[in-house]
Amino acid sequence: MKNGSIFASIILFCSLNIVAQNEVKTQNQMGIASFGIYGGINFQNINGQAANSTKLTNSLVTKFHIGINEEFPIAPDFFFQAGIQYIGKGASGNVQYIENGTPYTINRNINLNYVEIPLNLIYKPLLGSGNLILGFGPYIGYAINGKATFSGNNAPTNSDIKFIETAPTSDNNNLIYYKRLDVGANFMVGYQFQKGLFLVLNSQLGLVPINAKTSTNLVNKNTGFGLSLGYRF
Repeated sequence: MKNGSIFASIILFCSLNIVAQNEVKTQNQMGIASFGIYGGINFQNINGQAANSTKLTNSLVTKFHIGINEEFPIAPDFFFQAGIQYIGKGASGNVQYIENGTPYTINRNINLNYVEIPLNLIYKPLLGSGNLILGFGPYIGYAINGKATFSGNNAPTNSDIKFIETAPTSDNNNLIYYKRLDVGANFMVGYQFQKGLFLVLNSQLGLVPINAKTSTNLVNKNTGFGLSLGYRF
């Protein structure tokens, strides 16, 4: 009888423990709304084709980003994430100019600064003591300023980038024209630790040309990837 009571107590204890663990797991899966702050570095480029239809051969440039977002649970392990961030973009590459009939090549750096609104669907299943982070979604960006810097022999004067929908048909000032609007897609993978700290590897793919319209075949699109470190409250 005594052994039977001990055995029954063990069974009851195990059952209660399993129920408690399942309740905690269910709560973690359903999640709650949370606020996050983050920042990090990103490596940007401008891809597409030049005015003569040849492929652009720009190089990556290092920039930074900082932002905030809010996550709202929509289903077990799934969240809708909306935020706003400041992010630098651009590229570096060689450009050929002609002066008095003589061609020469210089290096041109494009520096663009955007305010962006990323909207993502996030999947955060339990993994160890924290959560795996997988996400994707669109972003909408608005360029607030930009500058072109030049280096090399006979380099023209550095200048601010002009934001306009359609570039003028003729321009002798070596100005660079872009649109302010940028639209693209986000992709991310990362991990959120138990205490709220998270680390995310993200990438962006521009879906619309950012260059001002011209009569040529010029197409410029932002692309990049980066690493973010943040905290959720």
